[in-house]
Amino acid sequence: MNDILDSDTPPARVLLRQAGAFVAARAIVLVANLLTGVRAIWSGTTPVAETTLYFANHSSHGDFVLVWATLPPDLRAITRPVAGQDYWLASRLRRFIGQDVFNALMIRRDGSGAVGGAATNPVEQMVQALEAGDSLIMFPEGTRNTGDAVMLPLKSGLFHIARACPRVRLVPVWIENLKRVLPKGQLVPVPLACSVRYGAPVVLADGEDKAAFLARAQQAMLDLRPDHDKAEER
Repeated sequence: MNDILDSDTPPARVLLRQAGAFVAARAIVLVANLLTGVRAIWSGTTPVAETTLYFANHSSHGDFVLVWATLPPDLRAITRPVAGQDYWLASRLRRFIGQDVFNALMIRRDGSGAVGGAATNPVEQMVQALEAGDSLIMFPEGTRNTGDAVMLPLKSGLFHIARACPRVRLVPVWIENLKRVLPKGQLVPVPLACSVRYGAPVVLADGEDKAAFLARAQQAMLDLRPDHDKAEER
């Protein structure tokens, strides 16, 4: 199941943990809907059961929760958020939520290795997971955008994954308003309607270089913003 429960773990404990994870997942989806009224908007694509890399803007700790919660249940079951090992393995509760509830792909943000001692970097971990048939949620900015810029520059990982996994669907995602629901430094969320907008898949063109592809991928995300967000930028 994961590295917390080994082969000697009593079956009753395994079943109890699985039941707890199921209940927690349902509760997280319910709270996300109650707090944000989040809705999925599929523009130029549809939810299909194919291996997919969802790449989204990143401004809040709750970003991957909203993407995960807005996927249909059958896709949610095969989609793993990419999460920082240093944060999600820091306590038993976080470990339970990250591993048992979300089945997150844990990466070391310093690139020095993976859970279980595998000598691999985050891009290699993601490529391996995608090749195994898992869909992933990742944030190509690399860190949360807590400033005034609409987006941070995209890291090169998305390009390397696109080149290594040409058959994987690369779906741009824009998460609206969550930065306002969970403002920096605030512990109490502010109820506010959010949306998660899914765009048409991006395909790496033959001979396309890294800079051109990343610029096009970022623009695909920015194009998903609602009109009122674009107006505020002018």
